[in-house]
Amino acid sequence: MAILKAEEARDLSDKELKEKMNDLRKEIIEEKGQIEIGGFADNPGRISEMRKTIARIKTILNERSN
Repeated sequence: MAILKAEEARDLSDKELKEKMNDLRKEIIEEKGQIEIGGFADNPGRISEMRKTIARIKTILNERSN
């Protein structure tokens, strides 16, 4: 299940997309930090889903800049 679908992302402004991307990056860092200290991720598939969503956001921002 996508965190932010492409159709939904296209409806957001550039500023909102950048904020969402920064939030996802922070969340990934927190999840990886929790794993490194010996914990475990609540949902291991969520990390890859966040990475895919960040890529989706970057693609949309790149399309708009061209």
